[in-house]
Amino acid sequence: MSETSANDWNSKIIEEFRANEGKVGGPFEGGTLLLLTTTGAKSGKQRVNPLAYLPDGERYVIFASKAGAPTNPDWYHNLVAHPQVKLEVGTEAFEATATEVTGEERDRLYAGIVERMPGFGDYEKKTTRKIPVIALERQ
Repeated sequence: MSETSANDWNSKIIEEFRANEGKVGGPFEGGTLLLLTTTGAKSGKQRVNPLAYLPDGERYVIFASKAGAPTNPDWYHNLVAHPQVKLEVGTEAFEATATEVTGEERDRLYAGIVERMPGFGDYEKKTTRKIPVIALERQ
């Protein structure tokens, strides 16, 4: 998928999410989806990405899978550079802080998303990198 078509794809999902109180159809129907707004690591511009998440207590956990690509997604580099982010979950929007999760906790959370959305298991098999797991905590 080219960068332009990926942006168009994301734009349609973002529009549908905001028009339907956080619910979307198609491949994401019935899934848990949030909108993550990061600040560009190089550009400083605001970037919005629709992402699947796993609830974990008060935290929202996201996964830098990039569908099993050999590199991390751009949004991951943005939140490493600027861990203060904005989340939209359902009809609610709020500020959050992003922290990478490692070790056994990372593995537990990744197993949780694979159980809920088996495609994440395929992503892990397709890549040699360890897919980063990020916890987002409301400020």
